Amino acid sequence: MKRSPPHQSLLDSLPQGESGQRREPSPVHLWNPPLSGEMDMQITRDGTWYHEGDPITRKPLVQLFAGILKYDADEQRYYLVTPVERWGIQVDDAPFVATQLQVAGSGKDQQLTFSTNLDDQVMADAEHPVRVVVDGTTEEPAPYVLLRANLEALIHRNVFYQLVELAVSETVEGVQRTGVWSGGTFFPIDGKTGV
Repeated sequence: MKRSPPHQSLLDSLPQGESGQRREPSPVHLWNPPLSGEMDMQITRDGTWYHEGDPITRKPLVQLFAGILKYDADEQRYYLVTPVERWGIQVDDAPFVATQLQVAGSGKDQQLTFSTNLDDQVMADAEHPVRVVVDGTTEEPAPYVLLRANLEALIHRNVFYQLVELAVSETVEGVQRTGVWSGGTFFPIDGKTGV
């Protein structure tokens, strides 16, 4: 008897949504099935999803998989989960890429809304912070925005340049920082640590 590939069993165990409608992410934080194994699936730094070495070109399928993606902070691993299965996958950096930025308002009332490569949208605020990590060797900044439940989007370089143009100087804990306001929260983007 031929066994269906792991990705097919994942899809079969999901609740079926309306055809042609984008599904909301599943409540993966409620699902903790035992590990089913490792899946030959990888998300590269540019946000491309691969299965068995081939890119997944159907965006609705990638969106479906993204809706069952879970990050376990304790294990520092990404999984695709359903109520009955949990498969480990490889993620090179962040699983999403923020490719567009919409700006509304200005100053402390400014609202920054990010759109991702998979059509998710999130406004940066206290629950969806922006953070910047600077590589100790190359000194290249890597900016991120939190989408949901431990899942971040890497902010694309062009979008980061837009943030830099919006940046202002503020005093944070007695130290001058460069950053942006959104949703009533100031987010330093200068990559300084230890302040």
